[in-house]
Formats: sequence, structure tokens, C-alpha cells
Amino acid sequence: MIAAIGRNEGDAGLISPPFALDGTPVTPDLQPVTSKPADAVPMKDVIRFRNQLGAVTAKLPDGGELHASGLRSFARITSIYDRQDDGTLVNITDGSKLTPDDSVGFYRNDAGQTVAPGWRVNVGFANFQRVLFNEGIRQPMLQIFLWTVTFALLSVFFSFAVGVTLASILQWPHLRGRAVYRVLLILPYAVPAFISILVFRGLFNQNFGEINLILSGLFGIKPNWFTDPTLARAMLIMVNIWLGYPYMMLLSMGYLQSVPQDHYKAAALEGSSPIRSFFSITLPQILPPFVPLLISSFAFNFNNIVIILLLTRGAPDIPGTLIPAGQTDILGSFTFRMSFQDAGQSFGIAGAISTLIFLLVGILAYANFFALRKAAEARGRG
Repeated sequence: MIAAIGRNEGDAGLISPPFALDGTPVTPDLQPVTSKPADAVPMKDVIRFRNQLGAVTAKLPDGGELHASGLRSFARITSIYDRQDDGTLVNITDGSKLTPDDSVGFYRNDAGQTVAPGWRVNVGFANFQRVLFNEGIRQPMLQIFLWTVTFALLSVFFSFAVGVTLASILQWPHLRGRAVYRVLLILPYAVPAFISILVFRGLFNQNFGEINLILSGLFGIKPNWFTDPTLARAMLIMVNIWLGYPYMMLLSMGYLQSVPQDHYKAAALEGSSPIRSFFSITLPQILPPFVPLLISSFAFNFNNIVIILLLTRGAPDIPGTLIPAGQTDILGSFTFRMSFQDAGQSFGIAGAISTLIFLLVGILAYANFFALRKAAEARGRG
């Protein structure tokens, strides 16, 4: 192999003696030449031997070295920083320093700013301590945690209430067109959730959404669904009920088939109203088998970041926080924003929060298995 190096392709200014291109490190000396020694190697051969070319270090007449910087190019690589015994990097051109900071795993410049890339450091439980004891992180996280629990509870409760109510109405034998109503009420379940959420985002638009147009025409109001924290949370719960009630309704329709009709007839003879019969007969009969499903539904909504990211994106923001946090964020979306969306990308804190979420969901899973076992024991005794 002969390396010919010049300013332009085919215009060789320096040339090396022949050497073996077998992947072993080699440092050929370059000598000046005025004539073109040979044609350039075809590109396919250059690509085939690109790994071997990476082991070549061409030595210039002045002692400098050239390293492969492209498929057909070599370049001089010069160190900008000189490493001192204490690990400090000194810029050889302007004398500026980069001081290593092992507490964060980055170098810091003279202004105290971190300089990438960094290195891995062992911080132990420091991120957990920041999450639990740093007021700027703990306060918004506690607020988000309470909202997460509230969001999951209200979503499950109202989805269950709406689903059971509609299923009970559809079971009424005197209702005409029950098949049509069943199809219409199950339609939200057939539409992918992300499509429904994006449709609702347009419907709740403050200026052009159909919901505000109707409210403006009837009552002269245009609620700020995306900027008012209370309205934004109410909007999230309403949309989540729309997405969740068909599932509860389908399950309720199946459970209602197992309730003996003789109980309703006996209650009617005693003068019991339909509402009283629902709470005294229907609900006690279907609630025990529903408990594990309600717990699993709570766990799902506890981590339901899809509706948050597509509908409100966590907005409006919580003022005065050290980290990006929104009034409608749940723990899952809060962690996602810290990791991938907002500036800073606090992967360490996000990892600590994710671990805490894992423990919470693990507790819910244990409660679900416990409820399933109790329900099975109750059915066995029955």
C-alpha cells in the first residue's frame, strides 16, 4: 500500500513508502513528491479497507501526524488541552481551565458551567434524598402525587358509575331499540383512544372548539379549559370517563345476567322503587367480582400518561418550581417530561421517581391479587 496525500484529489504532495495494510498499527513516513505516482484506489476498495486505514498514522516531514478523517482524507489531530496531574485540563491556546467535578461527573469551566461530555459517578441515594427532602422538588411532586391519586380514583369511580347505570338501563325489558343503544354506547370503545383524545383537544379549544361555541351561544361564556387548573383537571376526568365507561358497561351487562330476577320481583311486591332495588340488590351482587377489576383500572389510570401528553401536556405549569411540573401532570407524565421533553433532562431524579412509582404500582398489584383471592374464597363459601 502507498499513501499519496495532497491538497486536491489526484494532486499528490506527499507520498509514503509501500506498507502492508493488514490492520496492524503502522506509521509510514511521508516524503515530498511532485509527480502523480498512480491512479487513486477505487472507492469500493477504500470502503472495504476502511477499518485497516483507521490504523494508519502518517508522519509528516515536520514530525506532525495525520490520522484518517474520512474515506479519502487524512487530517492533523492536535490536542487543545493539556492534562495536569490533578486532572485539570488547560487550554494550550488561551490558558483557560476545565476543572473536574466528581460530584456531578462533569468538567466545569472558569464560569462554573458544566462542559460535556461527562463521566459516570456513583451518587448513591442522593437522587432519592433530593426527591424526598428538597422542597423545590418535594412540594410539586407531592402536589402531583395527590392529583394522580385523585385523577385515578375519580376516573374509576365515575367510569364505573356511568357504566353500571347504562348497563342497568339497557337491561330494562321495556326499553325499545336496546340493540341500537348498545351499539351507540359501545362506539367510544371501538375508536382508538389517541384519536378520541385528539378530537377532544379540538372540541375543547377555547376559541374554535365546538364545546365553547355551544356554551357561548347558550350562556355567553368561553371557559379556559387549558389555562385554568380546575377546568383542565375537570376536562381530563370527563374525557377519561368517555374512554373508560364502555369497558365498565360491557362488564356490568355480563354481571347483571347473573343477578336472579326473582329478587327484583320480590322487591317490587314489597313496593321497592327501581333506585332502591339498584342499591339493595344490583350493586351488592355485582360489586364483589368488580373489585379486582376496579383495582386494576385504578393502577392503569395511575400511570395513564397518554391522555395527559395528548390532551393537556401537563399544562398549566406549577409556578415557582425548580423542575418542570404541570397542574395536570401525573407522576408518569411528570417523569416523562423530566427525562425527554423539557430542558435539563434530569435522568437521575426521573429514575428515582420511576422507582417510587414502581413500588406504588407493586403495592396495587399485591392488593389486586389479595382481592382476587378473597373473591375466590367468598365464591367458594357461597
